[in-house]
Amino acid sequence: MNNYLTEKKDRDLTEKQEAFLGHLVETGGDFKKSAELAGYSGNHYQVLKSLKQEVVDLASNVLAREAPLAAFKIIEVMRSDKPVPQANYKLQAAQTILDRVGVSKTDRLEVNHNAGNGIFILPEKKAINITEVSDAEYEDISD
Repeated sequence: MNNYLTEKKDRDLTEKQEAFLGHLVETGGDFKKSAELAGYSGNHYQVLKSLKQEVVDLASNVLAREAPLAAFKIIEVMRSDKPVPQANYKLQAAQTILDRVGVSKTDRLEVNHNAGNGIFILPEKKAINITEVSDAEYEDISD
């Protein structure tokens, strides 16, 4: 079977389903042609829908396999003394592949916290009972 399908499957696939996934790699992702080569006829979208998770896993494996090439492309462009045609696009594509497989730059944040002279404790607050306040403590400002 295809090297892109080496991970353990969560469910058993039929021979047709495995053939479809294998042909999907061979055809460069053409799911209609892959379905036809695997022996499916009719609604090709249904085949794709039924194998959604396997197709996503397959795409992850394809990207993981291309990650070393992407890394070397970045180095090649960096080391080149000659102009590299479409260098920005190639670098962007290589970086996207590396990002998708988990090889990306990490943002680091350094936090320095220097506490001063220890802890400052406030005195306890005294609760006031409103019912104990007499009317004499209020001024009548209606005059």
